[in-house]
Amino acid sequence: MTRIAAVHGVLAPHRRTQSEITDMVARTCLPEGSDRRVLDRLHRSAKVHSRHMTLPLEQYGELDGFGAANDVFVAAATDLGAKAVRDALRMAGLSAADVDLLIFTSVTGIAIPSIDARLVGRLGLRPDVKRLPLFGLGCAGGAAGLARMHDYLLGRPDHVAVLLSVELCSLTFQRNDASMANLVATGLFGDGAAAVVARGADRPGRPDEIAGPTIVDTRSHLYPDTERVMGWDIKDTGFEIVLDPQVPDVVRRYLADDVEGFLGDHGIKPKDVTAWVCHPGGPKVLEAVTEALDLPDDALDVTWRHLADVGNLSSSSVLHVLRDTLAQRRPPPGTPGVLLAMGPGFACELVLLRW
Repeated sequence: MTRIAAVHGVLAPHRRTQSEITDMVARTCLPEGSDRRVLDRLHRSAKVHSRHMTLPLEQYGELDGFGAANDVFVAAATDLGAKAVRDALRMAGLSAADVDLLIFTSVTGIAIPSIDARLVGRLGLRPDVKRLPLFGLGCAGGAAGLARMHDYLLGRPDHVAVLLSVELCSLTFQRNDASMANLVATGLFGDGAAAVVARGADRPGRPDEIAGPTIVDTRSHLYPDTERVMGWDIKDTGFEIVLDPQVPDVVRRYLADDVEGFLGDHGIKPKDVTAWVCHPGGPKVLEAVTEALDLPDDALDVTWRHLADVGNLSSSSVLHVLRDTLAQRRPPPGTPGVLLAMGPGFACELVLLRW
């Protein structure tokens, strides 16, 4: 089994209240003099109190096209990613030279060389470090990244792997776009990063360095005829969000069978799970997850608090929720946990943990 040695989350530098961000969106997305009541209602219903942004609010209206936004992404993602990985390695009691694999996931910007390549020299990683950049997984990228890290360490049990997620969602907000999808996205998504350090089963370490949960198994499921439920349309202005209001219905239709089948293969029932690490897809999605899995009212409290405090950080969020679960909920040792996230495809990623 794969042992998680450290989980560390970081946030973009500019924290703003939801109302301040709503005012910025009204200035940059709505036609001059238009009625903003729909925007205000959508942003209130997101149940987000504050978010962290990559740029000062007044600079978002100055971003001129995809190239300008992506230039900011490359510079800021490299800085934020370096901090996340450096601090996670320190928490795990490891050095940069110990890392054998670096996985990078993001869906909010493009870089060639990829962000992981740019971090090798900056962090002092070995020049023979294996790299795996992942793009297109969206909000499921954090869970999928853990799964692919687990796959690698099963084959290389004496190795150390790092997963880095950086999502600067505010750089994808579309100016002069008053569509419902853009208004919903601008009320929900924030900017942040997270890094996870994991050891293979044969990698030695002091007990205090390997005290995190183990990954027991993973499962992916791509649902039929759902390609237009969630994703990006790539335009001259950048990433234009595709966000179908039927996402909660897809969750209700498929998730219970997926989770019950996955757990059943290990002789576990949903009631045996002592902590659910769920991506904060938004209030309606979280309500659908709770309903589909028949969870207790407080089962997703850590996720709800994350949503209120910083919004949805796309692939980084479920890793922040994992960190907060370990710090706040402290599940009983040896009991099962489930980490889950959904994203474009439409797809679900499940990770079975043992605390």
